Amino acid sequence: MTPSGAAACLLAFVLGLAAVALLGRVAQRLPQDAPNDRSLHIRPVPRAGGYAIWAGFVPAALWFPPDVPGGALAWWPPWLAIAAISATDDARGVSARVRLVVHLAASLWCAALMWRAISPSAAFASAEGLVAVALIALVLAWSANLYNFMDGNDGLAAAMTFVAFSAYGVGSLSRGDLAVPSFAIAAATLPFLVVNRPRATMFLGDVGAVPLGFIAATFGIAGVADGRWPLWFPVLVFLPFIADATATLARRIVRGDRLGESHRDHYYQRLHRLGAGHGGTLTVYVALMAATAGSATACLLFAPSLGPFAVGTAVVVCFILFAAIDYHWRRKRSP
Repeated sequence: MTPSGAAACLLAFVLGLAAVALLGRVAQRLPQDAPNDRSLHIRPVPRAGGYAIWAGFVPAALWFPPDVPGGALAWWPPWLAIAAISATDDARGVSARVRLVVHLAASLWCAALMWRAISPSAAFASAEGLVAVALIALVLAWSANLYNFMDGNDGLAAAMTFVAFSAYGVGSLSRGDLAVPSFAIAAATLPFLVVNRPRATMFLGDVGAVPLGFIAATFGIAGVADGRWPLWFPVLVFLPFIADATATLARRIVRGDRLGESHRDHYYQRLHRLGAGHGGTLTVYVALMAATAGSATACLLFAPSLGPFAVGTAVVVCFILFAAIDYHWRRKRSP
């Protein structure tokens, strides 16, 4: 990384630290996350930590624009739209239908411009192009929402952000301009992680979690599109979140649950409720994050052919953990 890139990351850290300090001083005036049927906390907590991360990331991204197919127009407008609707939801609430429409519209915008840049000759003239745009948009929208679903235990989403975007940064060092923006997000997250670790005094809020999920998928797809890394790399880096959220959704669909209802059925939530608490749950998932992101980075740098094997192994480990949690959950609930 160049000295100016390192300076941009240092600036992201300093601005994130300053924003956390400022938000802490006005904590009582911020939107509060009150305990509800879905939450694992027992008292209102300010949900504005996302602003601290964006305070550090945005200047770095303007200084070193991310190398995303379609350029700034492909990701800045949809990111801003998702951040705006999420901030509004934090402040006064927005219906799930309106949020979903904005997420899908923003994801389609990004997917369409990215695909036009990836395959300018075909673009939307074929069924293949339309399917590609739809799949990319689905990945973007799902990533934005699953990140929010997983932001329910102290420190969990902040730790995933620091670990995963650090891995993105390392994986981008050899080519392209994703390294500085990725490291900037990781650097800006560190000060927030201090106040979000158990016992958290500040949450990310939707304004943090939802746009972070969108950026995670956008950067991941950008890296695949320009050959910076194979598809397995971003999947393995974020596998703890992808596996938990996707397996939980599938289980609820099979059971016939109403998907719009609040719940505490994620595996990390069950682990917490089994007695692990915020600290124990965070410890287990951070170990999983370190293993998946570390193996993804090692494979990318030294043995890319082992990447699919590493993904398969990590999936097996995740589902062994989930099966163990399910087993103890059933024992706890049985008479």
